[in-house]
Amino acid sequence: MRSSNPVFSRRGFSRDNGYAGFNTAPQAGGAAVGTQGSPYAQQGGNPYATNPYAQQGVQHGTPPQAPARTGAMTMDDVVMRSAMTLGTVVVGAVLAWALLPVSPTSYGLAIGAALIAFVLAMVQSFKRKASPALILAYAAFEGVFLGVLSEMFNAQWSGAPFQAVLGTMAVSGATLLVYKAGWIRVTARYARIGMTIAIAFILVMAVNLLLVVFGLAPDGGLRSMGPLGAIVGILAILLGAFFLTLDFKQIQDGIAYGAPREEAWLAAFGLTMTLVWIYIEMLRLVAIFSGDD
Repeated sequence: MRSSNPVFSRRGFSRDNGYAGFNTAPQAGGAAVGTQGSPYAQQGGNPYATNPYAQQGVQHGTPPQAPARTGAMTMDDVVMRSAMTLGTVVVGAVLAWALLPVSPTSYGLAIGAALIAFVLAMVQSFKRKASPALILAYAAFEGVFLGVLSEMFNAQWSGAPFQAVLGTMAVSGATLLVYKAGWIRVTARYARIGMTIAIAFILVMAVNLLLVVFGLAPDGGLRSMGPLGAIVGILAILLGAFFLTLDFKQIQDGIAYGAPREEAWLAAFGLTMTLVWIYIEMLRLVAIFSGDD
């Protein structure tokens, strides 16, 4: 899983596989940026070879704004691709909920769909270019998994999926508000600290899973449905919010640097993975606080 999901190394909007905002973005209050400052400079023969900031400079901490350019990614492109990807997830979830009753067979299908979605996510994460078909296929299988999972939770904790959706929207909206207000600055140091915590969290959860499988951690260990599980769930949701800030920064830098339009699919892919992470953790948290386990 990248960011919040299976792929920590999902490609950002830079040629060196790093986050454009961390490796190449102009610093606040800095001087004019040369052509080496843009991740799309030095690409001979393409419309992004000219740095949009070379003639205007960046001063007083004002974020760079890329001039309108045919073929460059825009916020509309990101919104449209994200709507398509998330819409595919929703359609897959609704169909799975409607067509697959709560049963061991459905659970098996859900696990299979989750594994396929994981593989597709990994493949896309290591591809040099975005593949819309691959991303939408990932979204479809992820939707099937979420549909069965949501139906299972709803059978035991009525209304949990709806509350989880509202919680995911609240976390996402609050994170976007805080990011846009400038209360969080996504810097290289911020990213390093956050990713270190995230990797540690994933490793601890992997060890916990092994302990549960071998019967050494009764009731799920750290992922129990009790107070300890609630604390871990809240931490996981906070990590999801952190990954959202990274996604927002990538999108902002991609638009500012004139990323190719097709990279809007990468933005949609990253946002979808992060929102799925938050939704699953929110679903567990709602179930825990329902207190009927």
